[in-house]
Amino acid sequence: MIVYHGSSEVVRQPDILHSFRALDFGKGFYVTTVREQAERWARRKVVLVGGRAIVNQYQMDDDMTELQVKRFSDDLSDWIEFVCDCRDGKLGYQDYDLIIGMVANDKVFRVVDMYHSGIWDKERAIMEIRAYPNYDQLAFITQIAIDKLLRFKGYLEV
Repeated sequence: MIVYHGSSEVVRQPDILHSFRALDFGKGFYVTTVREQAERWARRKVVLVGGRAIVNQYQMDDDMTELQVKRFSDDLSDWIEFVCDCRDGKLGYQDYDLIIGMVANDKVFRVVDMYHSGIWDKERAIMEIRAYPNYDQLAFITQIAIDKLLRFKGYLEV
């Protein structure tokens, strides 16, 4: 399977050391199967840090044996709890090598705040939060998973 990573630089040797903050699935190296999504991430990164909008392309092996993998279904209940915990700085995501699921939309911070402050219950938060349709994310949490599954294939400037 081909996966993409949007960045402001070419990333031939992905690692988890450059992840500076916890995102939906914690700190890790994030890729997607959707090239358009990676292009969007690359353009956003350039706005934040400068540089060039680069989409890195990797071949991803499908042999996930011996790895701890968490896959989210379309059920938002488990997903929202996990995303809220990660955005809140909890470290449960570190139990996994690879986490696969939907991408939260830009309202996630507001929803997390309302949910954690007790203003909204879980059901209301699930109604408010949305995932980008047809977008996905794969978060490589450990270097072991990166080294086992990803091979750099090339890049393009967008």
